[in-house]
Amino acid sequence: MTWLITGGAGYIGAHVAHAMTAAGEQVVVLDDLSSGIPERLPAGVPLVRGSVLDRDAVDRVLAGHAVTGVVHLAAKKQVGESVEQPLRYYRENVCGLTVLLEAVVAAGVRSFLFSSSAAVYGVPDTDLVPESAPCEPINPYGETKLTGERLVRAAGRAHGLSTACLRYFNVAGAAAPELSDTGVFNIVPMFFDRITRGEAPRIFGADYPTPDGTCIRDYIHVADLADAHLAVARRLAGTAGGEDLTVNIGRGIGVSVRELASVVAEVTGRGPQPVVEPRRAGDPAKAVASVERIAEELGWRASYGVREMVASAWEGWLARHPETAAR
Repeated sequence: MTWLITGGAGYIGAHVAHAMTAAGEQVVVLDDLSSGIPERLPAGVPLVRGSVLDRDAVDRVLAGHAVTGVVHLAAKKQVGESVEQPLRYYRENVCGLTVLLEAVVAAGVRSFLFSSSAAVYGVPDTDLVPESAPCEPINPYGETKLTGERLVRAAGRAHGLSTACLRYFNVAGAAAPELSDTGVFNIVPMFFDRITRGEAPRIFGADYPTPDGTCIRDYIHVADLADAHLAVARRLAGTAGGEDLTVNIGRGIGVSVRELASVVAEVTGRGPQPVVEPRRAGDPAKAVASVERIAEELGWRASYGVREMVASAWEGWLARHPETAAR
């Protein structure tokens, strides 16, 4: 098979590209490079610059590379930005997916893997969140991911596609320094950014009904996430059509924000005690994945722990901010 990875030059996409090529899969990447970095890609992987909103570009890459399966990662993903720019998010995430699926059906592609998010659950009221939990997203980003899942499943039923929706929890770490996250939107790089500037890491709310009062989250190493994509892609490729799989991607282990801050301090060897600021609207007290379904369906479980995530992310941060290492 040849797999098209949309958004394959991004932080997660590049990890997926490396995992799939290392396993012997043929890969081509479509990326508009709005946040992607071409140098992240494995040597020899073709990169086509373009948007999934551009039907002509999608048709050309599907036909020109004889694509037989798609891993769709290209999307806007910042929660706060989605609240400020909902029309942009629906256009990029939902309209872009619609255009891509139309091209996929026309080209006769049979396997489609969709990058979803735990944001579809909203504020879950359960100790571990199973895939059967109610989906009640609380921001436009989560809404677009839930709409995307429904669209993918509907297209699969109507056109005989094998489909999978992967609901990521909190992604961190790097398989190599050059593949690390360049944004400062997720909690680990946010902590690093504050430490680099000599400021205390921020904790938003310390009065939640949790053991230490701070939010509890499920963190997954991006290398594990990429490996899960490979496992799911191979499952889809091995079916005759009609597969409909929805799985959480996490470790099933909760880590509080204060515990994470302690790991960051230990790994970096620096940083003052975190400061507590008011809660952010919509943050659930606890969001930890139930990971039994993917274990039962694919025999897959995460391999890396939180310390490995933080240490690998810090190595990448220092590679991009050498001045920090010199201090």
